Amino acid sequence: MAFSLLSLLLFSLLLFHQPFFATANIHKTTLLRSKLISEPTPSNDVPLTKYFEVTKPIQLPKTKPCSYNILQHDFANTYQQPPVLANYAPLSNCPSQNFAKIVLEWNATVKGRQFDRIFGVWLGGVELLRSCTAEPRHTGTVWTVKKDITKYHSLLMTNQTLAVYMGNIVDTTYTGVYHVNITIHFYPPEMHHNSHKPNSNDLGDGYGSGADLFLPISRNIPLNDGLWFEIENSTDGKSKEFKIPQNAYRAVLEVYVSFHSEDESWYADFPNEYIAANNLSHTAGIGPLYSYGNGPFREVVVSLDDMVVGAVWPFIVIYTGGVNPLLWRPVSAIGSFDLPTYDIEITPFLGKILDGKTHGFTFSVTNALKVWYIDANLHIWLDKKSEKTEGKLLRHNAAPAHVSLVTSFTGLNGTFSTSVRRSISSSGWVKSSYGNITANASQNFNYSNFIVMGNNMNLQILNQIIDVNDSISAEMTDSSIHSIESFKRFPLYLYSDYADQEDGTYALITNITMSYNEERVKAGGFGFSVSSLNNLQNGQGNMVINGSLVVTGQGSLQQAYQYDDSKFCYFRNVNTSNYTILYDKEGNTCSKRVHSPSRFGHSEGISST
Repeated sequence: MAFSLLSLLLFSLLLFHQPFFATANIHKTTLLRSKLISEPTPSNDVPLTKYFEVTKPIQLPKTKPCSYNILQHDFANTYQQPPVLANYAPLSNCPSQNFAKIVLEWNATVKGRQFDRIFGVWLGGVELLRSCTAEPRHTGTVWTVKKDITKYHSLLMTNQTLAVYMGNIVDTTYTGVYHVNITIHFYPPEMHHNSHKPNSNDLGDGYGSGADLFLPISRNIPLNDGLWFEIENSTDGKSKEFKIPQNAYRAVLEVYVSFHSEDESWYADFPNEYIAANNLSHTAGIGPLYSYGNGPFREVVVSLDDMVVGAVWPFIVIYTGGVNPLLWRPVSAIGSFDLPTYDIEITPFLGKILDGKTHGFTFSVTNALKVWYIDANLHIWLDKKSEKTEGKLLRHNAAPAHVSLVTSFTGLNGTFSTSVRRSISSSGWVKSSYGNITANASQNFNYSNFIVMGNNMNLQILNQIIDVNDSISAEMTDSSIHSIESFKRFPLYLYSDYADQEDGTYALITNITMSYNEERVKAGGFGFSVSSLNNLQNGQGNMVINGSLVVTGQGSLQQAYQYDDSKFCYFRNVNTSNYTILYDKEGNTCSKRVHSPSRFGHSEGISST
């Protein structure tokens, strides 16, 4: 019986007699029996295990927040049911309506056995949070997600409908009910500070702070699943029509992306020629030999009226049941509790859509298998001194991605090297009461993926690096230039080994190293700032299975997190093993700034040795 990195996820389903769900919002995950780890007998005296994602704390003012508990709900049999809805109205009893910080807090508890579940939170169709649930312990689990949503200030000042979708199933086997509370905290500014609504998209003078309007590029209510679009294959494209006010002078599309079911581990998929030569199946199945196809490269392509305006090459988010679930207890994988979003500057194209007519965004995924969840929020800044702005697209270049694939295999053993690069750039002007603004935007992508298959598909080693360089700038009438450049690097290393042992026992070993690195350089007028984030996780997991039971297993994780900018520094180092925190140190004194990931050569990435 052969085994691979991809096989680990589906083989685990067989071990625990779990049904295979092709539906994307129920992941192919491992539900470890309590026999694997000694667990205390359920009791009201046993505290819930706290799960968390390591990230920097939100910098809050020293003011008392006005808090709004917007939803309290128990998610039991919610699979293929409409999202849970709640009416939202702005707080009327808060002394200020101009807040220094607004924080969304998700708090949930669960006991028993359950899959990891993807869920989304929308306000007026605008997605505020996409996240994965924690997998419960028999004695109970609790986790909290706090997200800075200050940039949605104008949205939060109007009556809206809150929608939350989490597809969950409760029966005699899967007993976990997710008890959820969602609260929004509004922090008034400190008296000695000028009130200001910060926003990461602010380019400086004339661009204001938060956007004035948010248009949901998502599906409409009611639906028997989330408000996201479902992309099911490489030819599938999902669209949403919209119309913008004619006095817009800036627009940014914030894209949410998550991948599930057959494409949850797309980065480890094999070329179709390897699958065909070895008579492997292209789709999921429980059996000695199977695989997913279309190779290990995916990109989300965003089009405006059939013109490609940007792309997303996503960070690999491992959900809490992925690879080896014991790795993510109690610390979850990078981005799993607050999935990253991706901004695409639409300002150069405003001249195309300021005509008062309906236009459309379309999402597709190169090489996709079922299924991807994608939607977006269109942030729009309005010229309050003008009823109509005008603009023109000056230049646009979006050549197809350049792909190089080199394969060398004999039977089930071999190597596969995939390299991809792509550039998208645009330039356009907008005339408003602020004067003429010339907006430039560019995206530069580089991708490398190297897979080794050995020991007749029992051994798989993967080494991947994604580089994404984004640049946006606005040249004002007075010749001042405001710009933001972002340099991201996402390295990923995976090792999977399967070995037969005596008496029907099998051993599975899976090691993972991944990191999210970003450096942002922001300039405007005489101001200049640099921020850097380096977030690294290194995990080691093993399981021994006899028949359909896990006999022993262990997951260990080491994480080093460091963020630094001109005003704030934060680091945290954590070591864990099977629910236990072995070491945890954090502080706000960092030794030195880490070099931009854009300066690293690929040879300095994570190696397979």
